[in-house]
Amino acid sequence: MNKIITLAIVGVLLLSCKQKGESGADQLKTEIEFKTQDFDWLLGEWKRSNEKEGKETYENWEKLNESEYYGIGFTIQNGDTISQEHMRILEQNGEWRFLVKMPDEQNPTVFQVSEIARDRFVCINDSIEFPNRIEYWKIAGKMNALVSGENLKIPFEFVRIE
Repeated sequence: MNKIITLAIVGVLLLSCKQKGESGADQLKTEIEFKTQDFDWLLGEWKRSNEKEGKETYENWEKLNESEYYGIGFTIQNGDTISQEHMRILEQNGEWRFLVKMPDEQNPTVFQVSEIARDRFVCINDSIEFPNRIEYWKIAGKMNALVSGENLKIPFEFVRIE
């Protein structure tokens, strides 16, 4: 009888440990999912490699804190800055947003980050004509972006400046 009680107690303990292990796996899964919302792969200085001849385009990204990244993009032609944009990736109320502000605009254009995966994210703003979709991804050490609207797509390919 003592053996049966002992076996029952050991069985309960093992079952309890197994359930604890499963919740630990669930916690690990949650931590992995959270890490996919890490935009650190953007950090640094990037130069566009598929720019038109005579122009140079750059993007520089920095992490301000766990819920905010700041980027500046600019294009230089004949030694003059011909375009510039300030970008922020910002978490607000548990949702990520991508904000783009041109120097002549009073307020930034806000895009909802609709997809986040490892080394990739997609931003949408259906209330504007162009661009209403911005996508960034990293592959083979290069940062890529695609800015698109209904009938126009502009691809960007960047290499890291060391």
